Amino acid sequence: MRAIGVTEFGGPDKLEVVDLPEPHAGRGEVRVRVHAATVNPTDTGLRAGLRAQALQQAGLRPPYVPGMELAGEIDEVGDGAPWLPGEQVMAITLPVSPHGGAYAEEVVVPAAQVTRVPAGTDLVHAATVPMNGLTALLALDALGLRAGQTVAVTGAAGALGGYLVQLATTQGLRVVADASERDEELVRSLGADHVVRRGPDVAARIRDIAPDGVPGLVDASVQLAEVVPAIADGGTLAVVRGWDGEPGRGIRLHRVMVMTAAGRTDWLDALRRYVEDGVLTPRVARTFPAEQAPDAHRLLEAGGTRGRLVLTF
Repeated sequence: MRAIGVTEFGGPDKLEVVDLPEPHAGRGEVRVRVHAATVNPTDTGLRAGLRAQALQQAGLRPPYVPGMELAGEIDEVGDGAPWLPGEQVMAITLPVSPHGGAYAEEVVVPAAQVTRVPAGTDLVHAATVPMNGLTALLALDALGLRAGQTVAVTGAAGALGGYLVQLATTQGLRVVADASERDEELVRSLGADHVVRRGPDVAARIRDIAPDGVPGLVDASVQLAEVVPAIADGGTLAVVRGWDGEPGRGIRLHRVMVMTAAGRTDWLDALRRYVEDGVLTPRVARTFPAEQAPDAHRLLEAGGTRGRLVLTF
């Protein structure tokens, strides 16, 4: 079976085509013939060695296969899995699990990490939904805001930020989002009530809209300490990458880890319905044949991409 993996950590050129044994679905699992796998920052981190300890603790050996979300067709069903061969699905995968990540022709995943492809959505776009969709739901759940309250979202023009804006709007929240001048129209079209200019002074600009501070903020742009002044005393900050800082003023810090929601089939299915209903808008910037994964990683790390980069098999 063909996959894209790394035998030693480093830059994009460390990604290579590897031949792995064909996997088979066990009890409660399905095997998916992968059509599309999305490229995420967590994939570049795995390739660079940032997950080396976790991979070793899981007892895995190289080549390590990145990739946390995919879409394709089920071609093998394990005992007890409520699926049929031929069904088109999207799924979240965990590269630190024994089955490895999504950059492979065949991937075995627990049935709980799978849901149907949204009606009317192709497999390339469907592959971009699970990881950022679950991350957005986790972050908003952590804030615990009520309809009518205000949430701030940084990195709103990005893939995760866009989902956050759309889902927060659906929950009845007032959304203050940041954007560059070129992205302002995009962020407004996603449903943001107020758009402020992005950058190191974004907290002050958010305070111009919410003078007492916002009760909740999701930091999708990973600005961390820079955004804390935008939050009201006793509010909540959700971060999508690790941070050991102390926000102070009674502000609660929630570290969002998507792997904790990987088995939330109910949330995955909700994401499917959101796409079908037009609440969520999957955005694809470019596709690459799987063997061009190094080019996809270079483009992602260069920054500025609006929409997702997707490998096709």
